[in-house]
Amino acid sequence: MFCRVHSGAIHGIEGIQIEVEVDLSDGLPSLNMVGMLSAEIKESSERVRTALKNSKFTIPPKRITINLSPANIRKQGTLYDLPIAVGILTSMGYIKKENLEQVFIVGELSLDGKVNPIKGVLPLVYAARQAEISCCIVPKKNAKEGAAVDQIRVIGVNSLLEVLTVLKNPEAFQGEEGVCFDGEKMQSVSEEVDFSEVSGQEALKRAAQIAAAGMHNLLMMGAPGSGKTMIARRIPTILPPMTWEESIELTKIYSVAGLLSDKNPLVVKRPFRAPHHTISASSLAGGGTIPKPGEVSLSNYGVLFLDELPEFSKTVLEVLRQPMEDRKILVSRVHGSYEFPTNFMLVAAMNCCGCGYYPDRNRCNCKETQVARYLGRISRPLLDRIDICMEVSSIEYTDIRGQKKKKFSKGEDSKTMRERVMRAREVQRIRYQGEKINTNSELSASQIQCYCKIDTAGEVLLEQAFARLKLTARGYNRILKVARTIADLDGEEQITRRHLSEAICYRSTNIQEWRR
Repeated sequence: MFCRVHSGAIHGIEGIQIEVEVDLSDGLPSLNMVGMLSAEIKESSERVRTALKNSKFTIPPKRITINLSPANIRKQGTLYDLPIAVGILTSMGYIKKENLEQVFIVGELSLDGKVNPIKGVLPLVYAARQAEISCCIVPKKNAKEGAAVDQIRVIGVNSLLEVLTVLKNPEAFQGEEGVCFDGEKMQSVSEEVDFSEVSGQEALKRAAQIAAAGMHNLLMMGAPGSGKTMIARRIPTILPPMTWEESIELTKIYSVAGLLSDKNPLVVKRPFRAPHHTISASSLAGGGTIPKPGEVSLSNYGVLFLDELPEFSKTVLEVLRQPMEDRKILVSRVHGSYEFPTNFMLVAAMNCCGCGYYPDRNRCNCKETQVARYLGRISRPLLDRIDICMEVSSIEYTDIRGQKKKKFSKGEDSKTMRERVMRAREVQRIRYQGEKINTNSELSASQIQCYCKIDTAGEVLLEQAFARLKLTARGYNRILKVARTIADLDGEEQITRRHLSEAICYRSTNIQEWRR
């Protein structure tokens, strides 16, 4: 007897439909599996056989052939245990074939017949909905994750016997209740850190606010203890709440990476990833035998923070160049290519020399060659992709005690700064409707000409800066993008000389001189 069970596979962060075909016929007793299978799937024959036995089902002495179709796609993981077992039970007559027509099944089996959780349920349920399937049966611990997808019923099960009960009458079982999404409320709940805790550094706070408003990359250079890391960790608190679409895409990434739990089935807060400088290139970019998303993808729609930037391997840092530019990364393997999104905001912090105090010669004893060698670990092409560079001054005692009043000092908290950032983001959203971009940092060269027009005075200033700073075409475009964001924060449609001057200041860092 032949039957077909709907299931799926993970390709990158997307799900694709797989058909588990089971045929039970006369012949020498055997269980054969075909369809371009990985080692863990080939091992599933013993898991399924034992799980059926311990669930009080007797497999007849027949020839059982299982095919995972299409056969030209490599199948990996343990998610096919449950659909294979269901296929065998259907071929044995325990389940009616017509009951499987609108049911999608994934899950791993333990030897006693229990259904264990798997990775990547959210994209798999998405694939089922796109295939116009009405019901999904998934492990109980993955049910809330799958229920985040609307317009499809998701039923969580704990055991093979429970699956059998569901499939005998699928309409009698209610699906798992979906997650109620309120991005703004979830973003604002119990923030552990706040910008109001930062003493002084008003210019750096301003730069962080501009970076958040336009999703620009930010580099902070300064002495140890000047507040670089403290400010970096507070940048997510001024980013706008995630939209439903952003949350779903990010949850797909975390689902495939196995970083979701049944208590937190949906990622609702913008990520802040801070990998150690010993990280490998594949861990940062993604990869492996079975390609999985790396840190650049796990920080999608959020912040990737690299502390002590020159301490990272130069090979690792160079991996960032293409994801920063294209906002996606393509991982190629023998069995196919996998695309992961990398729409992140890079925030980096570094000292100016090995001891950290250059150019303060009262505390720094590093030789000029040592300083140049230390800064030379960061390539010019990578620096060229950073929109805002800030030299951070040391904190004074009066800054800590709050006795010194500065021009920009307002003691703003994260809530006030976030409201300003959200207004600028809303301006950008309206401006770029139909352009397939959301922020100023995503502008292409042609879009810059359309949306970043400057007057004659600004043209003269930019020409002078281009010659004096020896800018590249990329650097020229990034100045215009930052100036566009500054104008949006100020509520002005036209980019003026003042906006350009501030944007140029964020690129006129001394790092190019110090490394010579």
